[in-house]
Amino acid sequence: MARPTSRFVCQACGASVPKWGGKCDACGEWNTLVEEAVVETAPRGLGRGGGGRRLDFCGLQGSSAPPPRRVTGIAEFDRACGGGLVPGSAVLVGGDPGIGKSTLLLQAAGRLAQDHRCAYVSGEEAVDQVRLRAARLGIATAPVQLAAATSVRDIAAALDAADGPEVVVIDSIQTMYLDTLDSAPGTVAQVRASAQELIRLAKRRGVTLLLVGHVTKEGAIAGPRVLEHMVDTVLYFEGERGHQFRILRAVKNRFGPTDEIGVFEMTDRGLDEVPNPSALFLAGRRGDVSGAAVFAGLEGTRPVLVEIQALVAPSPLGTPRRAVVGWDGGRLAMVLAVLEARCGVTIGPNDVYLNVAGGLRIAEPAADLAVAAALLSSLTGEPVPADAVVFGEIGLSGEIRAVSQTELRLKEAAKLGFERALMPPRSGRRRSGAGSEPPLKVTELGQLDELVPLFDSSGARPPRGRPADPTRTLETVS
Repeated sequence: MARPTSRFVCQACGASVPKWGGKCDACGEWNTLVEEAVVETAPRGLGRGGGGRRLDFCGLQGSSAPPPRRVTGIAEFDRACGGGLVPGSAVLVGGDPGIGKSTLLLQAAGRLAQDHRCAYVSGEEAVDQVRLRAARLGIATAPVQLAAATSVRDIAAALDAADGPEVVVIDSIQTMYLDTLDSAPGTVAQVRASAQELIRLAKRRGVTLLLVGHVTKEGAIAGPRVLEHMVDTVLYFEGERGHQFRILRAVKNRFGPTDEIGVFEMTDRGLDEVPNPSALFLAGRRGDVSGAAVFAGLEGTRPVLVEIQALVAPSPLGTPRRAVVGWDGGRLAMVLAVLEARCGVTIGPNDVYLNVAGGLRIAEPAADLAVAAALLSSLTGEPVPADAVVFGEIGLSGEIRAVSQTELRLKEAAKLGFERALMPPRSGRRRSGAGSEPPLKVTELGQLDELVPLFDSSGARPPRGRPADPTRTLETVS
């Protein structure tokens, strides 16, 4: 029986099948199977010959110097990378089309070119197009080596030289191809093989490799999932087209903390870094409007204050709507259920709309209490105090649980002029407050039903369960 000469590979998950089908059985995607040639020489085992080199093992104890960093001078970019770029590392930057990936990396290359040899290889644009962008960004005079190429063999020959560049930007990895494979550029085999060759060369030569990656309609990096495992750092460039804010989020970093973010503002001169994102997110805030609460959140090691907006309105439909932007819809359903079951607040027949202002997406559960405060404020028409921040996690039994980095959140709130905080009880020894910052009045809430009396109860039923402690007062952070 003749051996098959081709196979069909899913471009979404990388699964391989012998025959074409409209739907991939592994991931369920439609029209993603592409025919690829089968390599005739099958891999062989080690056999009995051995011949391998013995490994030199060492213990866990020991000391090593921290890796050197190539600092770009763009503080928000360096923060997301863990303090700068490490020689011999591979960084993958993904994001929606037109979000600013090429602009950000061209600006970073222009800054690095002052002290390091930098190269920008574009597989999607011509040289003249990149020059036009550089002129608009004001970096046309930067000594960046520019080329338009898609062949990995040609790029490797230029990099593997004594006077080769120290930092290389590949825009994008989906346009690169190896001439040893018969598949088209952008397929799973080409993306995996091209990235592997470039990463191997970068680690051998000590070159910092910056890869631009396309994303799917779900927002994940296009191509094989193994691509994110091969690189050292994965950065997602997020943002809404209706907002000028852009957020660079680290989801993987072998040389620094994950979940670190860098905030940028898109202008006509490119991307400007935002050193104080809390003030920017709260710039258009009005304190006398019901249904809005300021959440003191934490993104990586950075405290960020953001406004959470809620709207509770009568529903003309039999099934009320639940629309969420910037938060988890499942957690909203949980907060609504706890408010009804533990606090006696009737929200079920109403439409509920929740929005995180500024285009930021919040993932930590510490936003539960701020969401509950915004919902109660919209339901009763009583605004949340304009000088108050809210944070805390809500349990299914109605308890409000403590969250991490409480003092850091309070310090950021005091820096921006807030005077009060609604938060869970603090356990253990309290550390000193914000130093020279003005003190905050803290209201500690142990149960969610203690939050309901803070708002006018004309639009909601009286809280059910144990009443709030009438002796509880606002205390000052020492």
